[in-house]
Amino acid sequence: MPKLDRYLAAEFTRAIVASLVILGMVSMGGVFADLVGEMARGKLPPALLLSQLGLRLLSYLPLILPLALLLGLLLATGRLYRDSEMYVLHAIGIGPRRLLRPLLLVALPVLVLVGLCSLQLGPWANRLARGMVIEANKNLLVAGLEPGRFTPMANGGVAYVGTMSNDGTKIARVFIYRERGDRMDVATAQTGEMYRDHGERVLALLDGFRVEGPASGADLDYRLMRYARNELQLPAPDDPRNLETPEYQLTPVLLRNPAAPARAELHWRIAPPLLALAFALMAIPLGRSSPRQARYGSVLLAFLAYLVGIFLMMLGTKWIAEGRLPTTAGLWWLLLPMLGLGMWLYMRDGRVARAWWRR
Repeated sequence: MPKLDRYLAAEFTRAIVASLVILGMVSMGGVFADLVGEMARGKLPPALLLSQLGLRLLSYLPLILPLALLLGLLLATGRLYRDSEMYVLHAIGIGPRRLLRPLLLVALPVLVLVGLCSLQLGPWANRLARGMVIEANKNLLVAGLEPGRFTPMANGGVAYVGTMSNDGTKIARVFIYRERGDRMDVATAQTGEMYRDHGERVLALLDGFRVEGPASGADLDYRLMRYARNELQLPAPDDPRNLETPEYQLTPVLLRNPAAPARAELHWRIAPPLLALAFALMAIPLGRSSPRQARYGSVLLAFLAYLVGIFLMMLGTKWIAEGRLPTTAGLWWLLLPMLGLGMWLYMRDGRVARAWWRR
């Protein structure tokens, strides 16, 4: 490999890795916040936090890698222009076409990784993560209640337990608060137990009191009852989506499924590597700048192009699933123009000096 190709490839690689690390940290924070919210609502067992975090990050790589590729190439190219290195290359007759070799040398492995994550690793991680949650929710240990914490309930209100047994079926020092219209209902119990009734999780309160009355406290219409047993339904953590939906099916299964939702999911998985290729071609022209010109304008423009591409991809996938767009059209109406735009920008960038382009 010529020294020039090695140098440019190293510059591109360092910038892409740095962008990927930063985007990965930001994405990890967002995924972690979502998981904590699901835990607070009783939708996710706390024991699965780390495994779900890793699997979800893997499923998000098809969306993170194209942006890291675009920003990395853009920042590296902008740095070369800012330090006048690109002008030196132009002076010795090296134009944009000559940069295609180191560009593809770095971009092609990233495109292969994007395709692998989008078509195989991402669906596998998504299916595995969902299967782990479904399997865990079959166990009474993950009933959505934790000692010393207020937990939202399926029919409104909150629940609190002081202690819980190791198997998750026995609890003590229970407090339940619910509202029904303008009436509030408070139940306390010394002990309780959890079990399943026809698939629904039920909390049985034993030896306690129940107070019912106006939530606003405008009048004194309260009733106090003492009970030996009082049963309440716990929040249902199971998502209505199961492993048979297209979102959780592997790509070979989607290829054999002619239904519109399956076709939409298939096109959603095919799009990321092609969009990444279009972004890679756009990076070199967008990174062109003068030595004293700020690079942030081109970065914002590239980020805007990424957002437009991703939003149109989401919208097109929804249209295909709803039958508003033919499955044969897929997302090609988006991918082909994006690829054409990237190629046009790259070709147009080479017309700055025709002598360089002929090289």
